[in-house]
Amino acid sequence: MGFAQAFATSARREAAWLKRSRWDLAMISWVPLLAVAFLWWTFSAGLPNRLPIGVLDQDHSAQSRQLIRFLQATPGLQVVRAYDNTTDVTQAMRSVEVYAVVSIPPDFARSLKLGRAAQVTLLHNAQLGTHSSLIQRDVRNAVGTLSAGIELAARNKRGEPALTTQVSMEPIKTSLVTLFNPSLNYEQFLAAALIPALLHILAMTAGAWAVGRELRDRTVADWLGPQAGWGRTAAALLGKLLWPLLGLGMVGTLAMLWLTLGRGWHPPGSLAWVLLALWTFLALSLAMGALASSATRSLRTALSTTGFITAPAFAFGGVGFPLQSMPVLARGWAELLPYTHYIRLQMEQLQMAAPLAYSAPALMALALSAIFLGACCVPFLKRCSGQPDTWGGR
Repeated sequence: MGFAQAFATSARREAAWLKRSRWDLAMISWVPLLAVAFLWWTFSAGLPNRLPIGVLDQDHSAQSRQLIRFLQATPGLQVVRAYDNTTDVTQAMRSVEVYAVVSIPPDFARSLKLGRAAQVTLLHNAQLGTHSSLIQRDVRNAVGTLSAGIELAARNKRGEPALTTQVSMEPIKTSLVTLFNPSLNYEQFLAAALIPALLHILAMTAGAWAVGRELRDRTVADWLGPQAGWGRTAAALLGKLLWPLLGLGMVGTLAMLWLTLGRGWHPPGSLAWVLLALWTFLALSLAMGALASSATRSLRTALSTTGFITAPAFAFGGVGFPLQSMPVLARGWAELLPYTHYIRLQMEQLQMAAPLAYSAPALMALALSAIFLGACCVPFLKRCSGQPDTWGGR
């Protein structure tokens, strides 16, 4: 039997199995599509806004009420409740009724009138890192705006010109230029990074399941034939992995097209390059799962290996925590994970408009790794086909 015929026979056999086993088909079709849609919906707002905060106003002056109005006018904040004592504040923070509380001291207005510095205290829950950083930024802007307005008004009353006042208050200005993702859009940042990580898990699981299922059900001979040669074994493996690659690849393509063009985001780099890398990355994930089952001859062990490799991939990918700050061993493990290299390529193209030459090494490494690991499956499967006593393991 030639290579093409063996490939077609294996693909038809796998298609017939998927038709009979609806859950196997679901795991490479509508289940990943539903999971991807849920991830997108979670971050579809783009930027968190109207985060609930409280206010402990112990001054009840015109200036304190003005500060509260400034806080309420900030798009990222929403003053949902005013508290009367620290006991209520503590209870509200512990129950996460609010993410932060702005405390205004009793001598707030008096200190301002006397020309002394008035201190406003922000109590925030640092365990919620994203909420905390956004609230700190917005409260700092609101307080800074009020402070600058009070200082400008005081100096103008003393006869100092407005332009001179502005220069004297800020003799050195910092120009902050955000190069990538200037709008701080979490949909473009986190959703676009989490979707490939999810598909990575599903693809490696599908590869391990597709091969491990044949071993578990003792159907290796039906799949590979009584005397499996090198070419036939390779063709049978490719035919088996064709359907999960097509299913998950189409889900990933639809997700990327929706996140970019469908949402009005036109990436500065090459979207086609990212899609090619995504398909290559999924092919590598399938090969990794198939190799895990082929080498261990145990579906249970292969699925455990899949979880060990893919579950922490996002955490080690350099998206949530910088690679440069990781310990040596953690950095080494991160560099071994294919997701780290794929997500770097994706960010280079979707966010940074890097030249294709910068991203080419990562794509080549993913492609060569997929070919190498797929080829490594062949001798394991060939040896396994002649040892039926090892089949049937869980």
